[in-house]
Amino acid sequence: MAAPVGTLLSGRYRLDAQIGTGGMSTVYKAFDTVLERPVAIKLMHREIASHSDQLERFRREARAVAQLNHPHIVTVIDAGEDENTPYIVFEFVDGETLKERIRRCGRLPIPEAIAYAIEIARALGAAHERGIVHRDIKPQNVLIDPEGSAKVTDFGIARSLEEEGLTADGRVLGTTDYVSPEQALGHPVSGQSDIYSLGIVVFEMLTGDVPFKADSQVAVAMRHVREELPDVQMLRPEASAALAAVVDRATAKDLHRRYLDASSLVADLEDVLAIETARSGHATGEATTVLRTLPGPKRRRLPLRFRVAPALATLFLLVATAAVVAIIVLARDQTHRGTAPAGIKAPAAGLHQINLASDAAHDYDPLGDQVEHGDQTPAAIDPDRNSAWSTESYRGGALDKKGVGLYVDAKPGVAARRIELRTPTAGWSGAVYAANLGPPRNVGPGWKKLADLRNVQSRQDIRLDTGGKKYRYYLIWITQLPPDQTRVSIADLAVFA
Repeated sequence: MAAPVGTLLSGRYRLDAQIGTGGMSTVYKAFDTVLERPVAIKLMHREIASHSDQLERFRREARAVAQLNHPHIVTVIDAGEDENTPYIVFEFVDGETLKERIRRCGRLPIPEAIAYAIEIARALGAAHERGIVHRDIKPQNVLIDPEGSAKVTDFGIARSLEEEGLTADGRVLGTTDYVSPEQALGHPVSGQSDIYSLGIVVFEMLTGDVPFKADSQVAVAMRHVREELPDVQMLRPEASAALAAVVDRATAKDLHRRYLDASSLVADLEDVLAIETARSGHATGEATTVLRTLPGPKRRRLPLRFRVAPALATLFLLVATAAVVAIIVLARDQTHRGTAPAGIKAPAAGLHQINLASDAAHDYDPLGDQVEHGDQTPAAIDPDRNSAWSTESYRGGALDKKGVGLYVDAKPGVAARRIELRTPTAGWSGAVYAANLGPPRNVGPGWKKLADLRNVQSRQDIRLDTGGKKYRYYLIWITQLPPDQTRVSIADLAVFA
């Protein structure tokens, strides 16, 4: 039963109006009589609060969201209990939901849809970095504040990936209009499940409707499992191929094809926003705000008026001319040219990424047939975040040799301090070696071990100590496959000095 309007919780929060209700709780607009400001309060239903597991789930939500401090996540202010009824106090966002905006406006302008997607993906990235997966991303759970900014709310079924049992098989949570295939099947979920749901939200912002409908929620969920999404460009012809490709990758049913993490999705969305703005020559609404937050290299794709104030345009051109001259001079001393994995940032201040040549990566199999998917090696250092190099597949999940690997040629040599890896097959072990001549045909004399690798994570920052000595070759040596896996894949490899 909902609490009556006018109730004073804990002698402080006055319930002024009911603004929403769900299976577990009711949301009120309230007033904080101590700080004299409006707030939003989620009050758990008393009949549910009597169940210890539901009560713990509600408390877990408060703890999880309280960890998050991000401009695009609704802030938790307080939590407590009043007469055995738990509640959570949030900042009050005086606006509409993204769902209401879509219903009111229909298909959103393409730059605006991309801008909202970037803000939501940035919020998810912050949550995922803390091991929290939302599990119920939908436009109803995105608030648009008076300034037009998107804020993700309602982590009511959020789960910490580190808490035992909360990603067990058989759990199917979330709204089926946006549910990921693995979630619909009751399989363990990860941040990639949120990425899928966000991809469906982007589809709805662009087309005005969800991709799948059926007579029941279960039938809708099964369509997410079995059917490909309708072609975005068929439904919204003015959408670019680049934007359609982002939607396709975000909603890929194969986890190896889907974006590995939110930062990779953000990077591609930022590229698309810059492309769409340059194509149209104008931007309005939230797109103008997000454009100002784009990284420098992406802002350079924009027309000049989006990058500097009009009064500064002439001065900017003069400075740019001087900069071009300086770049030409500096380029004479530049030794590392080519590609670099996109989306990988320096793991520490003072480091810069070595821009490896496009053909710098090579497979290394000295004890076997000398071949470990050599045709895939460029994928480990190219800008495509979803391509990867992988070892051969080994039966029984064990190498039949001492190891295999991938090395990069940092010609003419660099004193590397860090290597950053991204791998979709976390859990493998090995080591990092360096050499100057060769590369040596076997791991041993000629190679210097710089680091041991144990239980490598999906994003692994590897510290190196070369003693200031420059090395040309850096080898990722793999000696143990992940549990229950037949191979190891490396999606991105970046070297920092």
